[in-house]
Amino acid sequence: MRQAIPDPRYRFLALLCLLSVGALGLAGTAGAKPWWLRGSEASDQDFLPPDVAFRVGAQIDGEVVRLRWVIADGYYLYRSKMEVRAESPDLVVGALSLPPGTRLNDPYFGAQEVYQQQVEASVPITRLDYGAHPVQVKVTYQGCAHAGLCYPPITKVLFPTSPTDATTGSLLGAANPGGVTQAAQAPPGSASFEKLGILGGLVAFLLAGLVLRKDRRLTTPKS
Repeated sequence: MRQAIPDPRYRFLALLCLLSVGALGLAGTAGAKPWWLRGSEASDQDFLPPDVAFRVGAQIDGEVVRLRWVIADGYYLYRSKMEVRAESPDLVVGALSLPPGTRLNDPYFGAQEVYQQQVEASVPITRLDYGAHPVQVKVTYQGCAHAGLCYPPITKVLFPTSPTDATTGSLLGAANPGGVTQAAQAPPGSASFEKLGILGGLVAFLLAGLVLRKDRRLTTPKS
């Protein structure tokens, strides 16, 4: 009986299968810890997610956008780390107006003014598009937990609504649930990488199985 030579296609598919499994394992490892805990030994059971610890919303009041942050107990926001910029076309945003904060000797940034519980701010806006585009503002802020965790800066795009909008009776209701959040999302491409790893692994396993069955039929010795 002559020994069959393995089909090169089978070896290629087997290698593809191994690479897909490896990629899937790396994706799972990379996503094992939330982005806001990277580099920290803390567990996600010890601290609130940033969108729970610091909730933000916005409303339009004439030529002013009013913002409100609701801060969970045991957490605080830095006054100096708050910023509002224009996101929609032909929108000009003025200087952010913030109330005085509480003085704190912060272990991360030294002497700081911070906000606890809640804070409201306002920023003047000028629309040069005559209402052609919905108002969008990009809000950046950073906070910490008294228990010992400093979150990375958080950036969100908000769509402020009118105070008369019955569906968003509070400032928090004006926050865009689907807004672009650079800091609050997983690292760019990580979700796509994980999905491709899963899909690639399944396809590789399926193709490898089909080729193996075909190879066995071709090399079965005749009696």
